[in-house]
Amino acid sequence: MADTKNLCAQIPVDLHRQVREHQEESGKSLGEYMTWLITTFYQTEEDKQMSSTETRTVAFQVPADLFEQFKAYLDRHHIKQKTFFLDCIQRALADEAAPQASELAEGE
Repeated sequence: MADTKNLCAQIPVDLHRQVREHQEESGKSLGEYMTWLITTFYQTEEDKQMSSTETRTVAFQVPADLFEQFKAYLDRHHIKQKTFFLDCIQRALADEAAPQASELAEGE
């Protein structure tokens, strides 16, 4: 299981009641629900920032069994598909840029 940390905060009684009602309806434990809620909030904020800039869609098909394995991986690691692919693209570009930067430094 991933490392976890406790987060406590005083919130208004009405908000607490609303959160607990939604949590119970979701069928998730309180920890699972709060993780989902906070993750969703930050993902929404990130999506808002991206929507304010020009974006392009990347789409491709994969074999069904690979897709199911991928979805299971995302669930196990609590990662959104979009976040996963953005991270992969950014790492690939950074990896490509790193050797070029070191070649420039050696040439100086």
